[in-house]
Amino acid sequence: MKQIPAPLWTLTVGVVVTVISFWVGYNHGFLPEQASAQAPLVDDFFNIMMVIGTALFLVVEGAIVYCMIQFRRRKGDDSDGLPIEGNLPLEAFWTAIPAVIVIGLGIYSVQVFQEMGGFSPGGLEHDHGMMIAQAHTGAMGGVSEDTPDTPEARQQLAKAVYGFGASIDNEGRSADLEVNVSGMQYAWIFTYPDTGIVDGELHVPVDADVQLNISAQDVIHSFWVPQFRLKQDAIPGKDTELRFVATKPGTYPVVCAELCGGYHGAMRTQVIVHTPEDFQAWVDQRVAQAPMSVDAIAQNPADLSDSDYLAPYETALGVDARLVAQLSQASADDIINP
Repeated sequence: MKQIPAPLWTLTVGVVVTVISFWVGYNHGFLPEQASAQAPLVDDFFNIMMVIGTALFLVVEGAIVYCMIQFRRRKGDDSDGLPIEGNLPLEAFWTAIPAVIVIGLGIYSVQVFQEMGGFSPGGLEHDHGMMIAQAHTGAMGGVSEDTPDTPEARQQLAKAVYGFGASIDNEGRSADLEVNVSGMQYAWIFTYPDTGIVDGELHVPVDADVQLNISAQDVIHSFWVPQFRLKQDAIPGKDTELRFVATKPGTYPVVCAELCGGYHGAMRTQVIVHTPEDFQAWVDQRVAQAPMSVDAIAQNPADLSDSDYLAPYETALGVDARLVAQLSQASADDIINP
């Protein structure tokens, strides 16, 4: 029986690895549903990395298994292995391939970042060695390379913000809806400047260009909506921005993705994507109601007394109110008479 030529084996293995890699790359099911215009861009990039990662895994692990079987020590063979020292073409090959992959993914990631409204190469500024996004005035007015060096232009640059601005398609346009987002331990507060609505949940209309102006009151938080494939830090003393278009009505979790204290895991809320009619109905209902203050939505535990802090747990945990009062009194006595 004639031995199958090595080139034919190589071609067969290559075809099998390619087919398996592409199937795994586009059928892995690791990601949640897509609910924003930015999500497909991220998912396509992730799928490409899955294809490459699967191919590398199959080739490397396949070579290891093949060598374990083909070059194993046979029974009764106590001789030494061949004295092979280095293989320059092979070393150059396995160095060049990862280099090409990394460079290609790097270029692709920058393209995705730009399409999502990330850093603009022509408008980058630097603040203490960190890149910041293109400067904005008002909702969107950008500062171009041709802007004269005037006090007004310098003031615009001073308002530069971190984060994701408008996508390439919406660049230069004002957002359909602007919401101010404030992160605090351990809640998100959403304020709608146009209507004065303050809420603990984010409500947006579907297919609307939404801009979030994000800030933090205490420590660094991170505003993350997995279904949107978007995440942006809330940094004390620094303005950050997140701009997106929700494409599917529904309710999606908002998670703080930055360790911000002892109750970080409970810092969750939700974004509710309405149809345009339902969103307008929600706005009309909230405007008709009595204005809600920030303290009515969330309050920093550090600003509460011991009794006020423990009060909500009396019913939930079945704790006697008198015990809570005794603990509060004991805490006060310790402070007065340490």
